[in-house]
Amino acid sequence: MTSTLETPQRVPPLTPFTLSQLLGRIAHEWHSRKRIFDLPTARFFDVSSGPDLSTEVLGRPIATPVGPAAGPHSQLAENIVLAWLAGARFMELKTVQVLDELEINRPCIDMQTIGFNIEWSQELKIAQSLDEYVKAWMIVEILGGWEELKQFLGPDSGACIFDLSVGYDLAGISAPTVAAFIDSMMDATTSIDRLRADIPPPFEAWRDYPFRPRIADTATLSTFHGCPPDEIEAITKHLMTRHGLDVIVKLNPTLLGFDRVGTVLAELGYHEIVIRRQDFDHDLQFPRAIELIGELERFAVDRGRRFGVKLTNTLVVANHKKWLPDETMYLSGPPLHVISTTLLGELDRALPGRLKVDGRTDAPIQVSFSAGIGKENLPSVAGLGLAPITICSDLLKPGGYGRLKPMLTALQEAINGAAGTSLVEWVRQSAEKGAITGGAVATYVATLHDPAGNGDYTAAGNSKLPREVDHHLEMWGCVACNFCVTVCPNDAFFKVPTPEGSGIDGRQQYLVFAELCNECGNCLTFCPEEGDPALIKPRLYLDPDRFAAAGGQAFLLGHLGDKLTVTAYPGFESEIPRLAGLLNAQEGVPVRVGDI
Repeated sequence: MTSTLETPQRVPPLTPFTLSQLLGRIAHEWHSRKRIFDLPTARFFDVSSGPDLSTEVLGRPIATPVGPAAGPHSQLAENIVLAWLAGARFMELKTVQVLDELEINRPCIDMQTIGFNIEWSQELKIAQSLDEYVKAWMIVEILGGWEELKQFLGPDSGACIFDLSVGYDLAGISAPTVAAFIDSMMDATTSIDRLRADIPPPFEAWRDYPFRPRIADTATLSTFHGCPPDEIEAITKHLMTRHGLDVIVKLNPTLLGFDRVGTVLAELGYHEIVIRRQDFDHDLQFPRAIELIGELERFAVDRGRRFGVKLTNTLVVANHKKWLPDETMYLSGPPLHVISTTLLGELDRALPGRLKVDGRTDAPIQVSFSAGIGKENLPSVAGLGLAPITICSDLLKPGGYGRLKPMLTALQEAINGAAGTSLVEWVRQSAEKGAITGGAVATYVATLHDPAGNGDYTAAGNSKLPREVDHHLEMWGCVACNFCVTVCPNDAFFKVPTPEGSGIDGRQQYLVFAELCNECGNCLTFCPEEGDPALIKPRLYLDPDRFAAAGGQAFLLGHLGDKLTVTAYPGFESEIPRLAGLLNAQEGVPVRVGDI
């Protein structure tokens, strides 16, 4: 063992897989178990079947209106590919900022009932983020044309948008490193050509494929809570003029005001959530926001650009639970849905006819939405004309990326139930119905404030805790609920069937690619047994340097010919035979041995 085991060093939270490893895993996993990144084909979404769910965002077509919000589901290439397979066609990429060596405390996600987090920016170096987004773009194009998937994804996988998310101030966004990142996303020729040689069999025919070099030409601007309005204005104008981007500005729920937000939380029964007046006082105020939106709309029109707003960012609250390690945390999920739609109603009244909602397809201001979206409310929210609709909290629940298909299916069923054929028609029908009751937006907001039918958004309706069993989690064998696989936003966990005669308890074994695990805490929340799966289940390393800096139940994978080899961290050598046997089985490690 090398001396690095005893030398303190900063270990990066994530070590992304190469394009060769990712495509090699796709091919190996597909032919060995008919899955891709552990997502079964039953959760793939065919955009060409059923009602047409296509719409436009900032004048650009997308085949479905949904996708992951900038966050844990849009940081690594495989996460983006998983979302795409499940039906997402708007990828709001993880926010990139000039500070790219952040120390984010762990755990950083709490989805026990509603949603709280303390992670808010990319955990990769800027150059790594660029590579992840380019790799994802290339893989999506490859899989969209791969004959093996035609019967599951349809003849045409449909238009997809990669959307930049950048923050958090003008100085950082205009810094050379961030500016170069944006430029490279708008013309990724250099990155694509560098990565071509990394395309492995059976995809080698794609090495000469004319991948589209413009990966993104839209941006969603993310700003810190408390960012001055003049700064927001300056950043938006900079992105439109310096980079030629169309821009959506993310608004904070604090715009609704301290008293109004407090009233909504109280009405819903969230008496334990503590909001702080100073967080509202230091943030953008509603009258100034209306002025700002008007100014940016005019600026965009004058320069031939498009502009929109997003509702909303997360809500800053005090840490009353004391499980996450910071004093401040950010609320998401069901209560944020009610707050954000209430804010939408206020903005719609203050900007009459200017928001692209309620059937007003020719209105100038795009309205993006992200707050507590799930299977039950997606049809109603999509009917308001909101697009894109991005999702985070619901994808952190059991089922993970696989929850996207039921959402989209629910939307298609609603359209079918109204004798419609498309999302466009569904929006028109919703607007016509809403006109009778004061508008579709106002009508929907009213339902969320009606105690007779808003139980899904109340504290009582979200009080059920994840199930538990009275048993301590062990390295081998468990209840095999599969939660660790599906709730991991980074696709770090995978499962393998226990080979007969192995002497290992349990029908399935669960393992973690340690380089993809940033110890966010989500698997710990949902594991029904007592213990942290990210630390107790075998932690597999492909990178010798990361392994050397590890500890505990760590195992370095290698290969000798076509056989996988295992090196154990001191103290765990006795586990090598059973782990090697498990991973070398027919449905063993889901990557090609030659890529290790």
